[in-house]
Formats: sequence, C-alpha cells, structure tokens
Amino acid sequence: MSYTHQINSFRKFVDMHHPGWMDIFRVILGVAIFIKGIYFIHNPDALIQILQNSRISGWTFIVEHHVAFTYLVGGILIAIGLITRIAIIFQLPVFFGAIYCCIADKGFFSVFSDLTFSIIMFVLLIFYLIWGPGRFSVDTYMKRDHEMDDMPQQF
Repeated sequence: MSYTHQINSFRKFVDMHHPGWMDIFRVILGVAIFIKGIYFIHNPDALIQILQNSRISGWTFIVEHHVAFTYLVGGILIAIGLITRIAIIFQLPVFFGAIYCCIADKGFFSVFSDLTFSIIMFVLLIFYLIWGPGRFSVDTYMKRDHEMDDMPQQF
C-alpha cells in the first residue's frame, strides 16, 4: 500500500467520523486566536515585554509584527475553516515560541495565564491539524461543490 493511499484512506475515515459539535471548538479556537491578535495590536507593550524577557529580544520588531499578523489571519482562516491545515501549520511555530517565551520568562510551574493559553491552543492546533476542519467549514463546502461539478448532469 502506497503512502498516498494511506493518507487518502485516513482522510476519508476522518471525514466520515468527524462529529459536527467539534466544529464549534474549531470556531472558538479561531476566534480566540483572532482576539489575541487584536489584543497584541492594541497593546503591543504586552508582547514586547514578553519578548524582551526571553532570549530573542533582538528580533522584537519583526516577531511582534509576525505574531500579530499570523494570529489575525490564521484565526480567521481557522474559524471559517478555509485552508485550515495550512493556517494551523503557520500557527504552530508561533505558539511554540509563545510557550518557550513564557517558560523562559516565568518558569514552567508558575501560574501564568499566557502559558496556559498557549499550551491549550497548541494542543488544539495539533488536534485540528490531524482531524481537519470538519463538516461545517469552507474547505468541506468547496470540496463538495467541486465533487458536484465533476458528476455528470442527468436531465
């Protein structure tokens, strides 16, 4: 069995066994990421403070703009379910960096809401990277529409 056949059979399995209520959590995940992006745009000092306390303080300007843009665009794409897996792939390094910066700043066992938020979002991103956008997404709608175009028309 080829590798692509295994991937396609896994995707069919996931599409058939993806309950609709999981899409609600995908939308909540996307909206939460989007809101965090808005927060960093309106309050850039919060992100700058986190970056300056970590070991990557020399890249503060670039990272600040990259994080805000990735949160905004990725949050919208994840919420509506458009190119979800690609949006998640772009989110993973940002959240991994957020986890690293929070641990470097406060330590792993401290009570710190950004660390908790980042870990929860990172786990959910990995989950949706594997399981996909779900039934109620633009990706699924476009795939169904494309499949309907390929079917012969009967009169």
